[in-house]
Amino acid sequence: MYEGAIQDLVDELGRLPGVGPKSAQRIAFHILAADPADVRRLADALTEVKLRVQFCEICGNVAQETQCRICRDPRRLLTTICVVEEAKDVVAIERTREFRGRYHVLGGAINPIAGVGPDDLRIVQLMSRLADGTVTEVILATDPNVEGEATATYLARLLVPMGLTVSRLASGLPVGGDLEYADEVTLGRAFEGRRRVSA
Repeated sequence: MYEGAIQDLVDELGRLPGVGPKSAQRIAFHILAADPADVRRLADALTEVKLRVQFCEICGNVAQETQCRICRDPRRLLTTICVVEEAKDVVAIERTREFRGRYHVLGGAINPIAGVGPDDLRIVQLMSRLADGTVTEVILATDPNVEGEATATYLARLLVPMGLTVSRLASGLPVGGDLEYADEVTLGRAFEGRRRVSA
């Protein structure tokens, strides 16, 4: 559509997840119209994140040191590990302020169609973390989709025979949602995960 550098920028932005051709074009023209100092800050932030950010050697979360802040925190419970697919899932769970244990980031989910199998995930590292017997509970917090369910099932088959308490995050109706708009699977999960109400 465009020539030279602007088309290159649109093409590169379009390769980002969740950015379609129209969004890529809007972002490119925003950058073109932006103050050069703002563009420099963006470029510096992109360069800096690639230079300084790495993955925690223990859990696989993003970190600026060899270990993330959660693995370095002595107040976190060593007996409970919450298994998530991606580092962004750690942030989502941390925002709830409900979980005080540690995490393990798999780096994805089992997806045979995309060519992702168990060997492509950080499952071996999880098993080595569990080997010394310190961990007594593993919470499987993979996404509630086909890939996440397959991953949780695979992990449960490995972990339950080890004598660990293995649980899966409940899923169901969102707060503020309407029953009439819920799909059958979500509504079914809400029924399965129902809990007793006390007066």
